[in-house]
Amino acid sequence: MAGDYYQILGVSRDADKDEIKRAYRRLARKYHPDVNKDQGAEEKFKEISRAYEVLSEPEVRSRYDRFGEQGVSSGAGGASGFEYGDMGGFADIFESIFSGFGGTGGPSSSGRRNGPIRGDDLRLDLKLDFREAVFGGEKQIRIPHLESCKVCQGNGAKPGTSAKTCSTCNGIGQVKRATRTPFGSFAQVSACPTCNGSGEIVEAKCDSCKGSGRKKETKKLKITIPPGVDNGTRLRVSGEGDAGSKNGPPGDLYVYLYVETDQEFVRDGINIKSEITVSYLQAILGCRIQVKTVDEDEELIIPAGTQPNQVIKLENKGVPKLGNAVSRGDHLITIKINIPTKISSEEKGLLAQLAEIKGESTGKGGLEGFLGGLFHK
Repeated sequence: MAGDYYQILGVSRDADKDEIKRAYRRLARKYHPDVNKDQGAEEKFKEISRAYEVLSEPEVRSRYDRFGEQGVSSGAGGASGFEYGDMGGFADIFESIFSGFGGTGGPSSSGRRNGPIRGDDLRLDLKLDFREAVFGGEKQIRIPHLESCKVCQGNGAKPGTSAKTCSTCNGIGQVKRATRTPFGSFAQVSACPTCNGSGEIVEAKCDSCKGSGRKKETKKLKITIPPGVDNGTRLRVSGEGDAGSKNGPPGDLYVYLYVETDQEFVRDGINIKSEITVSYLQAILGCRIQVKTVDEDEELIIPAGTQPNQVIKLENKGVPKLGNAVSRGDHLITIKINIPTKISSEEKGLLAQLAEIKGESTGKGGLEGFLGGLFHK
């Protein structure tokens, strides 16, 4: 079970966005794996990042406040979970957090990279039909991604051999060059050109992965689509991106959902809209008819005297609320009335008698004028 995200960041439940951001920066600087090598620091950093992802987005935070962790995540395949919505915006934070670690005083983007490196995140666009988006369910997908090489166990070297320390940089991954100027001496630090900053040289490369430590594979994966997703909903499946270099942790898979249109139903938020057509007699006298809903056929009562374009509501027959599937929207049905342009002589006689009873003149406007008068009496 995830801990309370407010406690993880050390802020109160009414903290504003700036306070949450400051708390995240302070803790991220302390526990980032590139800075803190203590056991458990990486897991702590992931926990802090997840807390910030949720609390930094007002809509996601609102769901978390109402429903807890279940309101913002759920199981997906064998992964630890996924999240809704676009949780972007971290690039500027990380840039400001770690901008002070460059140069000779600490790690930088050009520094040693012989430790594990996290794999890349992947994106998959997935189409759903209308009912799949409404009710959710399991989907099987195929994703091409990089997996750690099983022959060399991800180190890139032939079995029985190992990587050697780079003689150019002595395993540091950096080379320094001193430059004298009239203003003093300056040291320039750059990635080692021999080992590309890794600090190691693989002389006998693995035949299976050609020394990269990773291979392209296509994997079958089952993911769970939560009820109520819509166009643009993003699911994150943890650990299903590319494998990391040098046995680093894998990236994540981001699944972007696109919902196909339906011939009968139109979605409006968590409500569903549709239309039905009844005869003018059914509209005048009222009736019971079967209508289609996303669940099953439902009996709909058409009240006597129903007007054109009148909307009848079927409660709790709409879309489940994302993150709270117990709560559903409504199904709104617009009534269209079919007024015939041609009728039999018998029907015409009966309608004329009715018009006489109602005191309506059919001399001008014909049948449509008469029926229009009936509908608005």
